[in-house]
Amino acid sequence: MQVNNRTYQLPKQPVVVVCVDGCEPDYLGQAVAGGYMPWMKKVLAEGTGLQANCVVPSFTNPNNLSIVTGAPPSVHGICGNYLYDSANNVEVMMNDPKWLRAPSLLAALADAGCKMAVITAKDKLRQLLGHNMKGICFSAEKADQASVAEHGIDDVLNKVGKPLPSVYSADLSEFVFAAGVWLMKNQRPDVMYLSTTDYIQHKFAPGTAGANEFYAMMDGYMAQLDAMGCVVVLTADHGMNAKVGMDGQPKVIYLQDWFDAWLGAGSVRVILPITDPYVVHHGALGSFATIYLPAGTDPVKACEKLQAQHGIEVVLTREQAAAQFELPADRLGDLVVVSERDTVLGTSKSKHDLSGLEVPLRSHGGISEQRVPLVMNRAVPHLDLQRQWRNFDAFDLALNWGQ
Repeated sequence: MQVNNRTYQLPKQPVVVVCVDGCEPDYLGQAVAGGYMPWMKKVLAEGTGLQANCVVPSFTNPNNLSIVTGAPPSVHGICGNYLYDSANNVEVMMNDPKWLRAPSLLAALADAGCKMAVITAKDKLRQLLGHNMKGICFSAEKADQASVAEHGIDDVLNKVGKPLPSVYSADLSEFVFAAGVWLMKNQRPDVMYLSTTDYIQHKFAPGTAGANEFYAMMDGYMAQLDAMGCVVVLTADHGMNAKVGMDGQPKVIYLQDWFDAWLGAGSVRVILPITDPYVVHHGALGSFATIYLPAGTDPVKACEKLQAQHGIEVVLTREQAAAQFELPADRLGDLVVVSERDTVLGTSKSKHDLSGLEVPLRSHGGISEQRVPLVMNRAVPHLDLQRQWRNFDAFDLALNWGQ
């Protein structure tokens, strides 16, 4: 079958693609080295272990949609969690399928007769991932509300045998895995997509007790899926880094304040595509922003001036950013700003509430969070290791190489 100009084989055995939100490759390395992931250690020795690049901006929505379409945002249209709808002069979440510009592989597989299941941690992704897909599609966040009519399944809490998890907990991701294992045991879908939340990765660095405990939990569930004969591919939507100075405080460039001082108050519109309803663990601070300049402002001059600011990795015009990061140009501002590994971007200092941060800030969004794992529990003798693999090659790996 062909989807978005790529060819895929239909599954011969169950295929499970797992997107571990925020999975910097070092999380696996530290957990494996510490003995917390025996299944993963075996897979890396006997299967396929690659590092791949995710989509920039390294945020949840663009990368999950890239994984399930096998294409960059220039094709599917989802360029952030949040955008400025210039046509209607309103800032909106990109959760509605109306923003999609390409069909998903999930919907195409369902149309080809495959039995499908999608389980997400947060409900914000459910409608996008399940768009036009016949099959089971629900979120752990609202598992208690699942119905056969809308989600393809009901009574989820009783079936999985777990209570409804808090959205700010490791339990939310564990529910995704537990539900996936239950479905594979009881309904055996042909293809299953599991997408977790990065609550743990925002709080715990690789190798810490909190991180290792989380990855040990995942390892156990993926071992069960493997034992049931599934091809299992693990990747991530983005990595994660500490965004603090040597004093342990968040290292932030407030772009609205910066431009207000240069061009006058309220002269520009700063959009932070990390923005979503769940900001407690990152305060809506990420390493990618897009700027709408006032009429008459030279974008090249603005690029040069902002590029000189300490902590900025790169400033690009709309056209440059669309080409370099494979983004839809019409959904970007005049400028795209990416901060360095240890720095995040905000609007105005007064608009970011960091009181909910219990630990030093960890976040994502930039080029520095682009490297992610791409692991499969099958060996591929003639796999092209020189190719620049992307996280949205996950289904290519599973369907075309893993069988």
